[in-house]
Amino acid sequence: MSIDKTQQQLNDYFREKLEIHGTTAKGVDYNGEQAQQVRFAELVKVINPVNKFSVTDYGSGYGAMFEYIHARGWDFEYYGVDLIEEMVIAGREKFKAFPNAHFEVDEKKVPVADYLVAAGIFNIKLEADYDEWKAFTCETLTRMNSLCSKGFSFNMLTKYSDADRMAQRPDLYYGDPLFYFDFCKRNFSRNVALLHDYGLYDFTMIVRKDI
Repeated sequence: MSIDKTQQQLNDYFREKLEIHGTTAKGVDYNGEQAQQVRFAELVKVINPVNKFSVTDYGSGYGAMFEYIHARGWDFEYYGVDLIEEMVIAGREKFKAFPNAHFEVDEKKVPVADYLVAAGIFNIKLEADYDEWKAFTCETLTRMNSLCSKGFSFNMLTKYSDADRMAQRPDLYYGDPLFYFDFCKRNFSRNVALLHDYGLYDFTMIVRKDI
């Protein structure tokens, strides 16, 4: 299956999730809010919040990351980018009272931010070929790198998932954290951190460009 076809099916999949569950963790296909919060805590480690900053939430959904960062009391400008127009509309409506919350379908309309975070955007590949999806992730990471000036973070399901406790599903993508660590080191920055110690079946990569 082509990546374009897969992307269209994914868009339909997440539209249905939003329609059923609304602007909640399950509305963007998290098992629950607790797992979402744990993952967000890892992703925002790329951010230095001492001074005001800007952040692009790549694959933002309705903007749960905005809520998470706002709750920490940080001074920031937020740009949510999502291919699904219904998600963008939901985000604009949910956070219309916040002048620092911006949502766009087209990433070209978003300025280069200090930081970029991407939560769970690579996890579901449906029927796409493993190697084709892997190549797609690398292309996307290169694009993400160009959209931020100080650093970015992303997470993925890990190939080290415990097969005895959780069978790996064929429609999901389980990345090799060592491959992605090497890819980021070679292509983006010398300052890369691999986080794989927070109790979930995924890993987070932190790429810092300003050290």
